[in-house]
Amino acid sequence: MMIFLVVIVMMSSNSHPAQTQMLFDFSKNATVDQWQIVDDVVMGGRSSGNFRLNDEGHGVFEGKISLANNGGFSSLRYRFDAVNVSQYTKVVLRVKGAKTTYQFRVKADASDYQSYVYPFETTGEWQDIEIPLSEMYPTYRGRKLNMPKFAHPTIEELRFLIGNKKPEQFQLCIDYILLK
Repeated sequence: MMIFLVVIVMMSSNSHPAQTQMLFDFSKNATVDQWQIVDDVVMGGRSSGNFRLNDEGHGVFEGKISLANNGGFSSLRYRFDAVNVSQYTKVVLRVKGAKTTYQFRVKADASDYQSYVYPFETTGEWQDIEIPLSEMYPTYRGRKLNMPKFAHPTIEELRFLIGNKKPEQFQLCIDYILLK
């Protein structure tokens, strides 16, 4: 009887293999032309962000946040053709950054005014951040919206944003972004 139960458990665990889809895998040969910095300078602020590939092939989003002229944010945006996310429940980020808070944002349609947001903390070490799509809440210009959380079949935009209402230097290394 015990062997029968073990076989049943093994069969059921193999019948649903983990499926993932890579959204972006940084490497030395990665083309990063579609990644764009969007800072508070669009509204008169003085924060500055930069993006580059380092020698190891990781994406590096870095810069300085300034509160001058009512500023205080920097972001890194990636737009692409719609990806069907209906069979996935999470976005996984492999990142490394000094201890601070970032936001990961998605848009179902790049022309939507609202973004769906999930804040995450970095620890100073490489970490895998698992973000449940269903927990991403809608915002517009930093304000939470009275709308349902993310429940769309597609994504057309990814964004990392830092804006902790304080001046700070930042550096976020990104290894990959995938759906799970």
